[in-house]
Amino acid sequence: MTNSTGTTTTPDSRAGRKEWTALGVLMLPLLLVSMDVSVLYFAIPAISADLEPSGTQQLWIFDIYAFVLAGLLMTMGSLGDRIGRRKLLLIGAAAFGTASVLAAYANSAETLIAARALLGIGGATLMPSTMAIIRTMFTDAGQRAKAIGLWSAVMTGGVALGSVMSGVLVEYFWWGSVFLVNLPAMVLLLVLGPFLLPESKNPEPGRFDLLSVPLSMAAVLPVIYGIKEIPSEGWNVRYVVSITVGLLFAALFVHRQRTAKSPLISPVLFRGRGFAPAVVLNLVSSFGMMGSAYFTTQYLQSVLGKSSMSAALWALLPTVLVGVAAPVAAQLVDKGVHRAHVVAGGFTVAAAGYGLLALAGTDSLWLVLAGAGVLAAGIVTVMSQMMDLALGTVPVANSGSAASLLETGAEFGGALGMAVLGSIGTAVYRHGIPSDAPAAAHETLGGALAVAGQLPGDAGSALTTVAREAFTDGMRAAAVAGAVLLLAAAVLAIASLRKVRVRDTETASEETAPVEPTCGRATV
Repeated sequence: MTNSTGTTTTPDSRAGRKEWTALGVLMLPLLLVSMDVSVLYFAIPAISADLEPSGTQQLWIFDIYAFVLAGLLMTMGSLGDRIGRRKLLLIGAAAFGTASVLAAYANSAETLIAARALLGIGGATLMPSTMAIIRTMFTDAGQRAKAIGLWSAVMTGGVALGSVMSGVLVEYFWWGSVFLVNLPAMVLLLVLGPFLLPESKNPEPGRFDLLSVPLSMAAVLPVIYGIKEIPSEGWNVRYVVSITVGLLFAALFVHRQRTAKSPLISPVLFRGRGFAPAVVLNLVSSFGMMGSAYFTTQYLQSVLGKSSMSAALWALLPTVLVGVAAPVAAQLVDKGVHRAHVVAGGFTVAAAGYGLLALAGTDSLWLVLAGAGVLAAGIVTVMSQMMDLALGTVPVANSGSAASLLETGAEFGGALGMAVLGSIGTAVYRHGIPSDAPAAAHETLGGALAVAGQLPGDAGSALTTVAREAFTDGMRAAAVAGAVLLLAAAVLAIASLRKVRVRDTETASEETAPVEPTCGRATV
């Protein structure tokens, strides 16, 4: 097998202790970036009491991080390919640490919103940079698959861990501690990164296309915003217009990439066999993951009646299977099982997880946890394989752009999952609520429980029972839809990946990879 210089890979060129130690250092900031998606779940009441944000400001405190992150991923991936992935990673770590301090000691809602936006900018540099550096450090296909499997597990587990950690920190410290916990990992990365991480970049990147930056943000942000709001607000004209505007800018962005001399996202990425299917299948897997999370978190709290902290701790149990799924998938591919079959198997396992959710009643704690765990294991199997396939298919010089495109697709998939499956569940829920119930009870389960608490005697108990049954019916209907989609994705995986072989993609990407001599063991 050849490496990025066109020479034969030998045992000496396989990653050693230094590279695996560097991977451990990379996992810490990645964990924190993923945790920041959910770290405010328990901190927001204390923040509201201290800073007194308006309703709109509170929404922006929650959402600005994810919006900025999604909008800048493609820009930062391309920038890393140009100036160096390690350099961008360290710049992002410094920004993330600075923003964490600013957020922790924010004395107004406006300051906290600005700090969360800066955290999103830092996060957008860290995610594609870590994946691209993994591609640089691990030139052996089998080792890289294992490293990406760990990357996927940490990324998925961080979201679940974020809510639990915020609950513990807020209980014993003040709300700013949920941000200060980021500092040790970022300091460690800044100190050890220059010594452990190799620098790599595209030696012939061309001019940075500034016009593509606002075009990419104008394409991503309105679509993400629109589909993110649909589950809670319904198909409002404002959100449909937002999505339409975003799609128009997306068409302009694609046209720009196809005609510009030095595009932000090079069309050469899609010439590699397997890259386009990897992006699509990764998007579908994110759809399945976030679509289920929309229901399971509400089920634990509002149907089973568990406290927020208790629900978050229970939600950690399904992540146990996540740590096993990706390494097992990598071993199967390494032993000769065709990747198409492994990915199809992952989608089938995830569909089985949805099948378990479809059997749940209003008192099915262990069944729901088992379904969530099986689903997550199947999804992480797919994600890890698609990331490995995508990075193994494209030229190494474009690995940052490839990683950012995968992550942007995942953001779209997650938002779509919540919108589509959430809309199905909401429609079934509203159909199950009696027509004479108060208007608030027809909107959400939380609204129904709030109304029920104000009703006297049996009327309140009856509404609570009906609302919980209606929500569970909605979850079951969405689970059936999710299972059907994932089974269709399994068929798509077989059809699109059956001719894509690991060694073929590895050789193709490495033969077209330019070399840029820099410090560190593995260079591109």
